[in-house]
Amino acid sequence: IGVLGLTRFIKDNGVFLTDYHFRNSKLIIDGTSLYHLLYFNSRVDQQHGRDYDDFEDQVCEFFKALRDCSIEPYVIIDGGSDLSNKKFETLHHRVQSKINTASILSMGLQWKGLLPIFIKQVFKQVLSSLKVSFAQCIFEANQEIASLAQRWNCPVLSNDSDFYIFDIQAGYLPFSHFKWKNASVQRWSSQNYIPCKQYTTTSFCRQVNINRQLLPVFAAIAGNNYVNLHKMGFPINRTRLLPERYDGVAFFNGLLKWLAPFQLQQEALDSVPLLIGHGENNMDASLQALSLGIEMYQLPPDCLERFFNDGNAPDPGLLQNHLRVLPDWTLLPLMKGTLPSYIIYILLLRPVIQGVQVEDPSFPSGNTTSRPIRQVLYGLLLGERGEVEEYDREGKNLTSSKVQAILPRAAQQLQLDTLNQSVRLEVFLKTLGVSQSTLNGLPPHLELPVAVTRYWLRHARPRPDLLLLKALLLGLVYGELCRKSQEGMAQMLEKLRVLIQNPDSGVDLDLGVAHAYSQWQCCLREGLDLNQLLCFPLPEPQCACPAATQLIQPSVVSLLESRLYKGTLVHPLVVKLRRGVTLDSLLTEDSSSKKLYKVMQDNLKDCYKGTGGMEEANQEGWKQVKSCKRK
Repeated sequence: IGVLGLTRFIKDNGVFLTDYHFRNSKLIIDGTSLYHLLYFNSRVDQQHGRDYDDFEDQVCEFFKALRDCSIEPYVIIDGGSDLSNKKFETLHHRVQSKINTASILSMGLQWKGLLPIFIKQVFKQVLSSLKVSFAQCIFEANQEIASLAQRWNCPVLSNDSDFYIFDIQAGYLPFSHFKWKNASVQRWSSQNYIPCKQYTTTSFCRQVNINRQLLPVFAAIAGNNYVNLHKMGFPINRTRLLPERYDGVAFFNGLLKWLAPFQLQQEALDSVPLLIGHGENNMDASLQALSLGIEMYQLPPDCLERFFNDGNAPDPGLLQNHLRVLPDWTLLPLMKGTLPSYIIYILLLRPVIQGVQVEDPSFPSGNTTSRPIRQVLYGLLLGERGEVEEYDREGKNLTSSKVQAILPRAAQQLQLDTLNQSVRLEVFLKTLGVSQSTLNGLPPHLELPVAVTRYWLRHARPRPDLLLLKALLLGLVYGELCRKSQEGMAQMLEKLRVLIQNPDSGVDLDLGVAHAYSQWQCCLREGLDLNQLLCFPLPEPQCACPAATQLIQPSVVSLLESRLYKGTLVHPLVVKLRRGVTLDSLLTEDSSSKKLYKVMQDNLKDCYKGTGGMEEANQEGWKQVKSCKRK
């Protein structure tokens, strides 16, 4: 992330970081870095579609520590405004790495590094439940974060080395040195504080003896997410920087020493050809790339302050030229996080990269199952003649394909900003192949998950068997029991929790089950996105317990995935059901849990009626797949 190798260089030179007792201040938080770090620091399962319980505990504990130290957090989450060719290469590499990680996990091996596809959604919703101020960026997030921090004169918390380059007066607090778990035991002047390390560009530039204006030039030459001179065919003549040793520390020291005599950015850029040496390639291309890399550290006109202070969207007149394609009504929902940020890529006709999950790599990606839902979303944004380039897994490789937009008949004449409720609902239900009557009797917050499940049962290949459906519905019942936490349901809750805490030892990951549930999660993701774009014709599933807004206790909050899908529960349930365990032994006599299960089952009954039933059809489907594999 950011400037490759710079974090290690700063860490190894301890003089660049100073001890800091942080308290009683505003704090701008890089939300994307935060949820990455908190997720991988929690004890999470990554093989079964993932759980979020430990992650949600970490999030709640983190913000409680800030509150205890009188720190006022403002969380900024990445949006989707910048997808230059150079950064796309970086993203392409990262996604291919995720595919490789998913392949390792699919073989039953333990590995870290794969985020679940709902992590951003869950993170935003727990922030809402805790009443933590947050914004989803329209512009490039790092620039917006630095701009707001400079305007409010408060520090930035992140794990992105780009913040060693942004000129932020109040400094940068690297997350790796932010000892928030120790906040409750550290006291100074009778007030809690968080022990951490602080970095400022003023201190750094004084010690290395360069002008602060040259830091963006330093980052661009060293290589960041937007420019890499070596890969472009312009390798730096390192003998000019490294007369004796050749390592990362020496390279950075040599580059800083080379920059020291210059006062202005243009002076340094004019001398870059001498540093690179003349090659066969066009030198202008390298200078243009460096200019792009430098521009990424310029602070834009601030839009976040207007949003946080007044709840207003950015002034459309301040949008960068390439973002003028966004309809005005989308700006506020995008910043609130109630619209998926990748619609920006679609409207800009840029590639869309699909999420990666643990699946059977010999089968088509689970995203293929949900593609028809995305095609309608593309049609609503681009019209029926639109086309989107999608990047997705094919086998174990990331490949691209063109996906045609589809505009349903019900949506032929609609304009998104003037939709009425009935048309929005009709478009949503028609896309999923669901009628309003089939959702009768369901709690409103479960209408969308059940509609998605109907779609999944009809479109997933191989077709999910009845036991997979039963386990999934039991998981939904478990989520409802967690939400209500009524005493009469304690017996069933305890039975299901035992499965989570004590799974059968020696049971390998069943790739068929993982692949089927991966398809369901893809369908749920697309269903949630389409529902958001249509301004919520169906209620979005409630994600957090209201009590959490006051208590901020980890045990109180129950998130989207804990309620709708819990991988470490549904996978063991499938095993139990296959071994003959009956539903009656899992569903207690409590009338509400049995009633809920029956209502959902009745709403889905017609999806698995037919010749031979779903289980027989699925067994035949698997036989055909295995036969094809052997061939």
